[in-house]
Amino acid sequence: MPAQEPFVIVGGGLAGGKAAETLRDEGFDGRVVLLAEEPELPYERPPLSKQYLLGKAERSVAEVHGGGWYAEHDVDLRTGVRATALDPAAHRVTLDSGEQLPYGALLLATGASPRRLPVPGADLDGVRYLRTLADADQLLADLSGGGRRVVVVGAGWIGLEVAAAARSYDNAVTIVEPQPSPLHQVLGQELGGVFARLHRDHGVDLFTGTTVREFRGADGRVAAVVTDGHAGLPADLVVVGVGVIPRIELAAAAGLDVDNGVVTDHALRTSAPDVYAAGDVASSFRPLYGRHVRVEHWANALHSGPAAARSMLGQDVTFDRVPYFFTDQYDLGMEYSGLAGPGATVVYRGDPEGGEFIAFWLEDGRVTAGMNVNVWDVTDPIQELIRSRQAVPVAALTDVDIPLEQLAG
Repeated sequence: MPAQEPFVIVGGGLAGGKAAETLRDEGFDGRVVLLAEEPELPYERPPLSKQYLLGKAERSVAEVHGGGWYAEHDVDLRTGVRATALDPAAHRVTLDSGEQLPYGALLLATGASPRRLPVPGADLDGVRYLRTLADADQLLADLSGGGRRVVVVGAGWIGLEVAAAARSYDNAVTIVEPQPSPLHQVLGQELGGVFARLHRDHGVDLFTGTTVREFRGADGRVAAVVTDGHAGLPADLVVVGVGVIPRIELAAAAGLDVDNGVVTDHALRTSAPDVYAAGDVASSFRPLYGRHVRVEHWANALHSGPAAARSMLGQDVTFDRVPYFFTDQYDLGMEYSGLAGPGATVVYRGDPEGGEFIAFWLEDGRVTAGMNVNVWDVTDPIQELIRSRQAVPVAALTDVDIPLEQLAG
């Protein structure tokens, strides 16, 4: 590794910002260059569909560090700068300005882009996506006045959180989802039904098993959503949340191994020497699962950025955290840990109908995932159960009088 060259981080999200912080915390005193494509300080994404969109926090709540942090820690932050080419053999990255920036080690934290809905009318004004701070600014302006007819396409995490925010401003909200239930692929139909009831109880019209065919407009602006079951749902605003695509273009063009993300080993090293990947874009080998896993959620960026930084410094790193994510919608707060397979059995501690419970996914008697809804301070023992790979009696899992810590011991 050419030690005299800077460590370069490509990506101004949470993974990139935390990687820069970790390099300094670990004593690295060489040059650090952080390339942020957007004209923003590096920021994290949960506030975009939660506190900020709900009007409960200032825009700055999303910032990984305040503006002065980068100069204080001698990090060369370049905002509004895009990396256009990577040459692993020459240890050089080309910027959109034409500058060729050498590196000693490089971290790809390029994140993901919203999946676009390829239907007629998709380019009409008023069809929105939520991925960036600028997107959140626009949606906040759209929603906060209330009184609008909002159609949300997709009942995943982003779609449901946007729907909850829209209702909080007294907009009329309709959700259209092609699967049989919200969050169907993650939670299955039974638990997806918990979120369906939640939104319907808050006045949302929710149509599952329904596919969007077209957006229709008037004077260049969206006015209706045509589905396979509706001639035209009235819409002043449409928000599309149908997943994301990892931003692998830079890595793929450079010849790195890519497969549903940039492929890394357990230490977040890519197939190119001195090139690492973290966050949404990284498909990393997880010893816990014995396979490559790509995780798109906040906690993965929070922890994989620092892990990649330590790996860049030559430390012995194994990134093998249990996947974790959370959501807040209306009066429901939820945390989910693990990865549930399609054939898993679900059992409950508490009553899902009562609004406070823990769901466990079991495969061969072992806990593979757990979701706590309005029950707190149980993430650690749930993750210990997942890590232990030990069979746990269903009667013990479902007994609220048996501490989870005891089962994980």
